[in-house]
Amino acid sequence: MHPAQSGHRGSLAGRGLRAEGRALGRRCECWGPPTLWVPGIYSLLPGANPSGIPDGAGESMQAYVTDVYASVVEDLTCNEQHRFIIVDQEFFRLWWDGVASAKQKLQVRQLIDQGRLEFVLGGQVMHDEAVTHVDDQVLQLTEGHGFLYEMFGIWPQFSWQVDSFGASATTPTLFALAGFNAHITSRIDYDLKETKQNDQEMQFVWRGSRSLLAQQEIFTHILDENGYCSPASQQGVSSNIALFLSRGFYWNEKAVFPDPPWDGLNIQRYANTLSYNLRKRAPWFLTQYILWPWGCNRQFFSASVQFASMDHLMGYINKHTPQFGVLMVYATLGEYFQTLYSEHEPVQVRDHRDFLPYSSGVLHSWTGFYASRSGLKGLARRASALLYAGESMFTRFMLAPHGLLDPAWALQQLQRLRWAVSEVQRHEAITGTHTPKVSDMFVGRLNTGMHGVQKLMSTIIQDRSPAHTESRRLSEKKASGTREGGVEHGGFFAVVYNPLAWTVTTIVTLTVDFPEVSVTDGSGHPVPAQVQTSKEMPSAYDLLVLTTIPGLSYQYYVIKPRRRAKEDTQETEATMANTKQFGRRPRRPDSSVVRRLVHVENDCYAVYLDKDSNLTDSIWERQNNQTIQVTQQFMEHEVNGDEDQGPISDNYVFTSNETVKPAWETVGMEIVQGELEMLCHRLEQEYRVGPLELNCEAILRTSANLNTGRVLYSNNGYQMQRRAYKEYKANTIARNYYPMTQSAFIQDRQSRLVLLSEQAHGVSSQGSGQMEVMLHRRLWNNKQGNSSDDLTLNDTSVVHPVLWLLLGPRTLTRDLGPRSGVALQHRPVVLIPDLSETARIHPHPQKQEAVMLPPSVHLQILSIPGWTYNSNHTKHVQSLQKDNQGEAKAELRRVLLRLHHLYEVDEDPVQPQPVTVNLQSALRGLGSVVSVEERSLTGTWDVSTLRCWRWPTQEPSHLRGFSRHPSLRPGGFTITIHPKQIRTFFIYFKER
Repeated sequence: MHPAQSGHRGSLAGRGLRAEGRALGRRCECWGPPTLWVPGIYSLLPGANPSGIPDGAGESMQAYVTDVYASVVEDLTCNEQHRFIIVDQEFFRLWWDGVASAKQKLQVRQLIDQGRLEFVLGGQVMHDEAVTHVDDQVLQLTEGHGFLYEMFGIWPQFSWQVDSFGASATTPTLFALAGFNAHITSRIDYDLKETKQNDQEMQFVWRGSRSLLAQQEIFTHILDENGYCSPASQQGVSSNIALFLSRGFYWNEKAVFPDPPWDGLNIQRYANTLSYNLRKRAPWFLTQYILWPWGCNRQFFSASVQFASMDHLMGYINKHTPQFGVLMVYATLGEYFQTLYSEHEPVQVRDHRDFLPYSSGVLHSWTGFYASRSGLKGLARRASALLYAGESMFTRFMLAPHGLLDPAWALQQLQRLRWAVSEVQRHEAITGTHTPKVSDMFVGRLNTGMHGVQKLMSTIIQDRSPAHTESRRLSEKKASGTREGGVEHGGFFAVVYNPLAWTVTTIVTLTVDFPEVSVTDGSGHPVPAQVQTSKEMPSAYDLLVLTTIPGLSYQYYVIKPRRRAKEDTQETEATMANTKQFGRRPRRPDSSVVRRLVHVENDCYAVYLDKDSNLTDSIWERQNNQTIQVTQQFMEHEVNGDEDQGPISDNYVFTSNETVKPAWETVGMEIVQGELEMLCHRLEQEYRVGPLELNCEAILRTSANLNTGRVLYSNNGYQMQRRAYKEYKANTIARNYYPMTQSAFIQDRQSRLVLLSEQAHGVSSQGSGQMEVMLHRRLWNNKQGNSSDDLTLNDTSVVHPVLWLLLGPRTLTRDLGPRSGVALQHRPVVLIPDLSETARIHPHPQKQEAVMLPPSVHLQILSIPGWTYNSNHTKHVQSLQKDNQGEAKAELRRVLLRLHHLYEVDEDPVQPQPVTVNLQSALRGLGSVVSVEERSLTGTWDVSTLRCWRWPTQEPSHLRGFSRHPSLRPGGFTITIHPKQIRTFFIYFKER
């Protein structure tokens, strides 16, 4: 389609329901007026409440979505020059599945075919890029893209990632893998954006991965200082239209033209203001075309009124082009980028650096949300881990001979949790920048989804377990107090499932109500175990079982109260832990007192604890035979909540008062010693934080005598970013905080200290050898709007963060760090089948064949998505044209497999090597693989047909390298995966 026919678009992003647009303008170089396109790019966003409408607005999300999409589809059907783009699928699907009529659905399909309705980004939501784990980003993109391809046979090819609170270099890498041709972002530091505008560097080719380089590059456009809404700059405009400028160019309720507008401003004033703004933007870009956003929050619920006013204003400007110096036309985002691509204007190349943290002003560093609503962040990650385990367990179950489980019911349970986990990745969800009411909604949906998947996993276990179902006999025996078969009254049967494709050795914890306990495996052999008083329930006991489980396999355990000794039994009793309690010690003002130390040790470390403070003093690291001073302190920032007294902290921003103080008065200590060996190379730390005092930000500061120069490294599950400490004129502490989604470390020439987390936190290195993690926040402020909308983050919860600490030579920790982060993320799942279904343990459990991958390759997903579409694009489109969707059934033999190489190309001497895997051999434990298809990241493209645009750059061609996708030989099963590559496949197994 010719650019001059360009048009509208819709998107989901931001704090409220928002409509957004943009325009393209041609800079005047030698003569003639610049050309300006105005794509109507609009968005529906959930924000302050479940619908994205501020509390008290009196509108439901369902009603608003209905108004927007019904109104837009009607207008586009009647007006061929109009365009619209849609971003998030969560809200479009709400309308499509629950509201749209058959006529409206037909109109949508026609508009898509005509290119006048365009889906961009296409995920379930517009995810945040700072506190979302890479696996969850891929999940929500996959869910959205799967729906679009299944329903319409289309692939989103352009991003609209404009409202996440900072830009991660992982995003362009993932988008390139998904088949996107261009990427739009917006939120980068205010001062950096100004510099880029002045230097005409608002468009560039971004190579987000330092390992993949040109293999995963993408053209990136940064929205200018006006962002994604369309307010006009007030500079150079008379003050009598200031009120107009605060509203922008939005007319949803009442037609403005040709009648005189109610505010007294005529069309000439509107045209002057708009054209002035466009001419101001033009020098910031190398291209001749300017993308101008038109729209903002909660727009296009009366699309005919909005479009009619836009038409009139654009027509007036185009009629007087010599006067205004611009020509305006509608464009979709795809039409805009197609025009830029056809120009072949060379742009600069940006390396793998990201744009985090994000500051919108000198005193507005958006680093507080890294720890806002810490409890929700933890729940979201636990839900994601459970979903990961449930997906592979269901896949393994379906590929083997199985019982009477209803696949449709099982897929429904998985789908519910997929959507809940995807939804919470929104930039106004997992960030914690919403009201308690909305938080409750997210928590409720996550818990409901988790309950369904837990029920599914228990059902699978009961079908697979080496037990006979004798419910009636068991009930009778229990009633009479007798025992038979291996489970007696008071005991239970436990299954532990390892969802990773590596062998895992770890300690799992079960709660029992008896202190004398015996543990045997599924074959009746005794298992080493240890019991101690429960931390959570004083009347119960924690049973710790040391287990080793191969990849994607189960271990079976029988836990029973110990019977009185008999001559003919070989049962062994779990040992009782030796617990030493140390009374609470007050904080000591004098650090010169000679320390009294007590230590605990394993084969890797000896940890020395100060008995006078009950805090860590030092760690002896065996491999290097050196002692490193490692101390940990609980600290807090007291922040201002009165806007009249200076800058405040809130859900989004962290504004430190430049002082930090100890957050504890006394500390107690408990040392538990037993016969179970502590696992080497990691020290697990679990904390209870909260409820906090009002306007406090709680941090854990870890200090080591390492010369680190205040350089920190942190990652989001995909790649590490180097974070050098920077001095600023103001707010230096807050601007040196970064997201720690999975791990962070500091190092000197010899040693590295790593912290791994099972959820997102904020992290900083405010001093050499220091690493501090923000764990929790509780705030209240009187900022207008925050208190009225309940956005003050008065979070009184108690949170339970878990950290793993690794300390040792850089070579060792480089190897262990990535795998340990995955191991913390996906610990084995303990399942307790219903006793009424398990009566007698079979002496020989079902034989399992493990699924094992090389140590540097992570099984990112193993799933049966249940998509109905044919993976052959031509056949799928033909089926859509015949309208056979009602007859389509879920494909249960098609397995989605995604593999992720965990290491950077120069990270370690051994692990970053390319790895060759024969998928037929590696997956033999699941069944017989008959064919493999390589797909794009989200599964919708056949990778052999993926032809991403190769944008011209200012870099010499011989330095650029190749931008090619890896290929799989037709009919082959052997692949090679290179450092940081993520490769996605459809695997088809032989019917059993």
